[in-house]
Amino acid sequence: MSDLGPPLYEVQSVSKHYGAVVALDQVSVALHAGEVVGLVGDNGAGKSTLVKVLSGVHEPSSGMVLLEGVERHWKSPHDAIAAGIETLYQDSSLATHLSVSANVFLGRERVRGGLLGRLGFLAQREMDEAAHADMERVGIAVPSTKRAVSQLSGGQRQAVAIGRAVSWARKVIILDEPTNHLGARQANEVLAVIEAAKAKGLGVIFISHTLPHVLQVTDRIVVLRLGRVVRDAPTTEFDADSLLGTITGLIDAS
Repeated sequence: MSDLGPPLYEVQSVSKHYGAVVALDQVSVALHAGEVVGLVGDNGAGKSTLVKVLSGVHEPSSGMVLLEGVERHWKSPHDAIAAGIETLYQDSSLATHLSVSANVFLGRERVRGGLLGRLGFLAQREMDEAAHADMERVGIAVPSTKRAVSQLSGGQRQAVAIGRAVSWARKVIILDEPTNHLGARQANEVLAVIEAAKAKGLGVIFISHTLPHVLQVTDRIVVLRLGRVVRDAPTTEFDADSLLGTITGLIDAS
């Protein structure tokens, strides 16, 4: 991947211990701008722990986290978010009773100018228009950003959650099982948003147990097993059988 230039976001020799339990053991993973990296592994492989380190939930016990070549020490997820890193967990945390635009700007609402703004009046039309533009930019077909999320399909809801993260992410987006429990058509809507995030120049980390989806949208796949990286290779070097075999240890990854 040398043609992609230096890594945008990476961990170098990161370990994470919980008492005597070693959740991550000398893990090194690099992500480039405009690249989708699949992170796969069986339950207990260390994926969730690595995501928590990358997103600022946990500090590593040892090793380094670097953003654009600069070592960073996230004290909280807010630090990572402020640096341009957005994370979408399996629970998309959408407020279903609110509109699409209200969800896009949830916690980052815009207020009107002048006295009305000082009184707390929101710039609703501005947020509706901006949310519509954000959804269009990442290819999400929502009938109206004024529509309540509860009126959307499961795939549309997940796409809106990803679209929100993509619209706010400036550098990296981490997606944890975004196609879980979705039908084929709905999952394809979500995968299209991942492609749009890549086209926007973001670095994307895609965690999934659905191997066909990983093979479809990623450029590179990192396989974790028992807290260690056992394979890090271009997606073209895998098919469904070899990827599953590497995950389970039935295929020697050395």
